Amino acid sequence: MAATVMELIEERAEEIARLGPVNESLGRLDDRAAELLREIGVVRMLQPRAHGGLETTLVEFAEAVMRLASLDGSTGWVAGIVGVHPWELGICDPQAQKEVWGEDPDTWLASPYAPMGVITPVDGGYRFSGHWQFSSGTDHCQWLFLGAFLGDENGAPVVPRESYHVIIPRADYEIVDDSWNVVGLSGTGSKDVIVKDAFVPAHRVVTAASMMDGSAAKSADLDYTVSRVPFSTAFPLGITSAVVGMAEGALAASMDYQRSRVQITGTQVRDDPYVLSTLGAAAEEIKAARVSLLENARRFEELAAAGHEFTLAERAASRRTQVAAAWRAVRAMNEIVVRSGGNGLRLDNPIQRFWRDAHMGLVHAVHVPGTVFHAAMLTDLGFTPEPGPLLTLI
Repeated sequence: MAATVMELIEERAEEIARLGPVNESLGRLDDRAAELLREIGVVRMLQPRAHGGLETTLVEFAEAVMRLASLDGSTGWVAGIVGVHPWELGICDPQAQKEVWGEDPDTWLASPYAPMGVITPVDGGYRFSGHWQFSSGTDHCQWLFLGAFLGDENGAPVVPRESYHVIIPRADYEIVDDSWNVVGLSGTGSKDVIVKDAFVPAHRVVTAASMMDGSAAKSADLDYTVSRVPFSTAFPLGITSAVVGMAEGALAASMDYQRSRVQITGTQVRDDPYVLSTLGAAAEEIKAARVSLLENARRFEELAAAGHEFTLAERAASRRTQVAAAWRAVRAMNEIVVRSGGNGLRLDNPIQRFWRDAHMGLVHAVHVPGTVFHAAMLTDLGFTPEPGPLLTLI
């Protein structure tokens, strides 16, 4: 029997962890780190079998991302984001799928989805221009999913604004090499990308709303349960799983370090009930974050398999669970870090890198709590939020 993705991760765990500082120093994933992800197959987990994918469950994918992120935050982050893009492409026009995967099913797509560009209708498709930040893993990808607003003949966004996801090949965009200089997740290589007046055929453009509400998946009529889970649950899952995994990595590194640590008072940590109690509470909080995140994904898959039509309230509640899981894990990780002493924050101790990486991951747009919690509570009370910021990523 072929080894599972998780088995392959464990076989390569030491090498993945060892490459963490290398990724950070390069400002992107080392070529070997990217090669390991290809060997493991994590990016193909949510890819359709018709195009060489594994068609695993969302839960299996999230568990793989968590484990990778617990070894190196940047590797897990790239796996979590790039690994969701095959799921979306599998819902898109078959012609677009053939263009991306026709010659190589291991072709990767980066993003981002923020509508920082404009598409203007022309014969057969659109003209497309824009400048985006935060294209994670982009050096190792040959295509992009990019967010855009629909524009008029002058290139100005049409009001009311409507967001689109646009698929373009490497030849149509520029990567800005010196654009990623950050305190955490340095190894993700989340650089800027620029598109200047590229032509995009209509089959490579899809409305963001149809992805969010699941209507694109319904129209595709695929015999693949995961494809029917709304984008607003599937896409953030890869990101949140990575953050929870980083917290798990910090906990594991702390356990290795604290096991033989002697404090300045001469007390060994194993004899300090206050530190041990705090570490125990933090470990349980991180575990709770993992469990809630995975259970939410499992429930959505079960509902999708039953043909359930997801409501806005359900999507909002799902996002609330994801956001809460990320914040819960990072808060617990903070308790671990502040009880690691000065030596726990030395640059040769991985605790500090997991700490920086997780905080960088927490500031991603999918983890902004205010709008998500606000929208979820409105729907719980039976009200429908007005179109706008409250419905972003819901």
